[in-house]
Amino acid sequence: MNTKHEGFQQGDVLLRKVSAIPADAKRRAAAGGRYVVAEGESTGHAHALVESEAVEMYGRNGVLYLKVTEPTSLVHEEHHAQTVAPGIYEVGKVVEVDPFTEEVRSVQD
Repeated sequence: MNTKHEGFQQGDVLLRKVSAIPADAKRRAAAGGRYVVAEGESTGHAHALVESEAVEMYGRNGVLYLKVTEPTSLVHEEHHAQTVAPGIYEVGKVVEVDPFTEEVRSVQD
């Protein structure tokens, strides 16, 4: 992964630019006409990219990767759509740290 943060956040999802998809990552098919990068924990909503030839999704050890060749929208029912620029991304989750207990936990959207 790049040491410089490149990418963006939508709700509790982070897309971070990386230089390459791991060689042993497995390609994933779209489901229901979209590539879901994160499911909502309580609402059933999802962060997703519409299935197109401009998007490929891969998975490795529970981590998702995206290869985007043309500007593509990342959509979610409770957030404004964001344009994902061409590039290779690792999908991550936003975390928060409790300063008193030093506990790290995922932010829930």
